[in-house]
This record gives sequence, structure tokens and C-alpha cells, in this order.
Amino acid sequence: MPLREDGWYLARAFELADAAIGRVSPNPRVGAVLVKDGAVVGEGVHLGPGTAHAEAAAIAAAGEAARGATLYVTLEPCCHYGHTPPCTKSIIAAGVRRVVAPIQDPNPKVSGDGFQELLKAGIDVEVGLGAAQAAAQNAPYLHWRRTGRPYVTAKWALSLGGQSAARTGQSLYMTGAQARAEAHRLRATQDAVLVGIGTVLADDPQLTVRDAPGTSPLRVVLDSGGRLPPTARLLASEGRTIVYVGADVAADRLNALSDRAEVVPIGQGPMLPLAAVLEDLGRREVTSLLVEGGATVHGALFDQDLVDRVAVFVAPLVLGGEAAPPGVAGMGAESPTAGLRLEGGSWHILGEDAYFTATVERRSR
Repeated sequence: MPLREDGWYLARAFELADAAIGRVSPNPRVGAVLVKDGAVVGEGVHLGPGTAHAEAAAIAAAGEAARGATLYVTLEPCCHYGHTPPCTKSIIAAGVRRVVAPIQDPNPKVSGDGFQELLKAGIDVEVGLGAAQAAAQNAPYLHWRRTGRPYVTAKWALSLGGQSAARTGQSLYMTGAQARAEAHRLRATQDAVLVGIGTVLADDPQLTVRDAPGTSPLRVVLDSGGRLPPTARLLASEGRTIVYVGADVAADRLNALSDRAEVVPIGQGPMLPLAAVLEDLGRREVTSLLVEGGATVHGALFDQDLVDRVAVFVAPLVLGGEAAPPGVAGMGAESPTAGLRLEGGSWHILGEDAYFTATVERRSR
């Protein structure tokens, strides 16, 4: 039976897990707190592949005080050997009396077996408290485990008239400094950032993290026709780049890019098969993907129900122009009632700009 204090200590475990954002992929973000006689005796957080898991770190911090304690952890403890030994064995050996965790780990090597191993050892296990928060905190990891594809965040900026760029196609510096810093912070939390070739040709972006702390993600370009210039700034930036091209692109175009990026032929036609691209990225252990445009790519992703979250900046700017691109192209809805209404989102003011984020409820899957 949950205790009144369980929520307090689990909240601290979630707080610890938040410190690992952008550092642990493809592993989940996990925090752990050990409590004995009403006092915290050990805390731990997983900081990335090859480092101690949160449970093991908390047990090491507690030492002998772990015996008879309650462990609060934000995800089911692992029960298999990987880069580190199973956490269940560490928990049992430490003499922990009770484990409180919100949800199972969908990793097929765990998926309930961790809880069962603890129960068989005589440890009390309580599951369910904080489940919604745990699902939100590890949404990219959970989505990747269940679908094999990265969790897709579609991000764009809009003028007051709904244009995502000027009539020339240029979209740089629509928003102010605070909004740009937030966009870079968002990039720093992602495994990869993706753009279409139209965005590259119009803006020549670097796709790096500059106005926020953190490392630059993997860069991904959709370029069905092999038009990416070898002089593109993103090819000269730090980190890796993958360019998906049509299978019929001439060999000399592929050779011109191969020494600056990994070139992956996939599909044919004006629009590459987005589901196949996402599946390939998933096999590369990309759990989170930020799509920064352009309108054609966003439209195709929404048309195929492949967007999991939106991040939209609205600038106090009037661009106008019938030829100016919207934020999302594609087929579009037949009427407002047929559109995708995002409920439960949140608005924030960043300087002169507005920022909207929301999770997309699945329509077809």
C-alpha cells in the first residue's frame, strides 16, 4: 500500500533523472533515491551508457544504510547484463526491503522480469505511482522501444500571417534572441536534427548547438535528388551528418559527399519514404529526432501520422506574400473540424515571441 511520503521521494527521483537530459541515449533517464527511517540515505542518477545505473549509484552512496531501506526509482530496475551488471542483483544483495517504481521498462530484456525477480527475492514491489510523469519524462526512450522509430518533434517558426519563411524561402532570424536560445536548448536535448534539402539550399544552416549548453546532435538531411552542395555549412560543422538520397542518384554526386557525410540511398522520387528513414535512424539508436523543416517535410510527416510532439515559435512579424511557405504543407485538412487539434499544450512568452508545445495524440496507431 503506498505511503503518504512515497510521492515526495519519487518526486526527488524524477528531479534527479531530469539532470541527465540529452546525455543518456539510447538508455532511459533514471533517478533513484534510497530512504530509511524517514531519511534519504542515498541518491543516484544514470549519466549515460557505460556508467553506473541510478539504482547502483544510490546503493553505493548509501552503503550499509541500504539494508532495510525503500528504493524509489523512476523506471523498472534492469535484470540483464549489459555495460553494467543487473540492478536487480545489486538491490537484492544490498538488502533493500521495498521498491517503488512508476512503470515497466519496455525493453524486451526487462519488461516486467525485473519486478518479478525482486518479488521472488521477497522484496515488496509497488508499481504505478507517478506513471504519467514517468511516461512523459522518458517519452523518446519508451516510443523507440515500442516502435523502433525515434520520437519525432516537429519544430518551426511562424510569422503572424502564418508564413514560415519569406517569399524567397529564407527563414533565418524570424524570432528573437530568447526564442533562438530556446531552439538551441531544444536541439541539445535531441539525438538528431533533420531538415529537407530545401531548407539547406535556402538558409545554409549549421544545425549545431551554439546559444545553449550541450553538444550538437547528429545532423540528418533528406535530399532525394542529391542536390546538397559539398560547400554546405552543416558539412563543415562538428559532429556527424547523414544524408538520405534517392537510390537513383548518380554515383558522382554520392562520391562528392561521401568524404564529408554518410550517404544513405533509400527510396526514390521527390519525397523519400519517411517511415523507412525513421526506421533506419531507430536502428542507429536514435531515440529522439527534431525536425526543423521545411514545410514540405513537416506536411509529409503530419500526413503520415509520424509526428509525436510539436514545438512552434510565433514571432510578432508580418511577412505576407502568396508565395511564402506555411509552417506545414502537405495535403492539409478539409475543414477546421477535420484538422489535428492539439489539446493539453502550453504557451510561453520568450521575449517578444510566443512558444507553443504539445504532445500529438496518435490518430492511426
